Amino acid sequence: METLGNLLSFVRSAESGSFSAAARRLGLSPAAVSRNVAQLESNLGVRLFQRSTRKLTLTEAGERFLANVGSGLDSVQAAIADVAGNAGAPSGILRLSAAPGFAKDFLLPLMPDFLQQYPAVIPEWQVDNRQVDLIAEGFDAAIGGGIELAQGVVARAIAPAHLILVASRQYLAGHGRIERLEQLATLDHLAMRSVQTGKVRSWMLQSSDGQRAPLEITPRLLVNDPQALCQCARLGLGVALLAVPDVLPYLQDGTLERVLPDWHVDAGQIYLYFSSQKLLPAKTRAFVDFLVERARADRWQSLLDARQSSAHASAHIR
Repeated sequence: METLGNLLSFVRSAESGSFSAAARRLGLSPAAVSRNVAQLESNLGVRLFQRSTRKLTLTEAGERFLANVGSGLDSVQAAIADVAGNAGAPSGILRLSAAPGFAKDFLLPLMPDFLQQYPAVIPEWQVDNRQVDLIAEGFDAAIGGGIELAQGVVARAIAPAHLILVASRQYLAGHGRIERLEQLATLDHLAMRSVQTGKVRSWMLQSSDGQRAPLEITPRLLVNDPQALCQCARLGLGVALLAVPDVLPYLQDGTLERVLPDWHVDAGQIYLYFSSQKLLPAKTRAFVDFLVERARADRWQSLLDARQSSAHASAHIR
């Protein structure tokens, strides 16, 4: 009978592609993880990994073994954690990932209530503009968009991911009234390079009456961070395409104004990502239920919808 430690070392190493990454998730040394896997291979009489100096690759036998034990092992581990965690009471370190802007304005303000409800849970936030690998990097949950739904991960929509064109009031005052798409060519455009590809992404605008048109721009200035892009727009350097959560506070205080408010980019949804295992750790289940309820109570679906006039009732729309 194989030990749980040997099996966990194998599964986490297979998911992350390295003993070091698996060790970080399991709280062991890389040498201990390597020994556990070697012992498992010896006991089974087969090689599960092809090892190189750069990465681990599953053998054919390793792929079959992972498919057979992976999901079952997650259930066993979750059941153990559920029973051991003070009879299922939420406790322990909760590893979370989100983009800096959304975390600052929407997620971190919820923490006083969450900490009061769950005093034994310690949220550990990683705020970064990248798409994390929930399983391989050991996160309990992530909030954002575009994360690949790998095996064992589910996504729950919590708000629309809409982008809108914005500029400062001072900048727009010097360029006349912008009422048609063709007039965008007369403005200075601020753009962002993708963190993943290093390229300026192409976007498709759509109107409230169903029209669609590509956003064709020649950037006057480029950055690689949405908060920096928002700051450039606030400084009056030009017009920028930004997500509604990043600009909502500045629309409401009049620092920024929408350009062509009948048009927006639909980038899908903002999701809450977490493990699909049936027995989630109590700390993760508590956070999922808490965030879903607060998103509903605070009406994120309508607040962040660029098509809803009520979403920006206090904004000065040009």
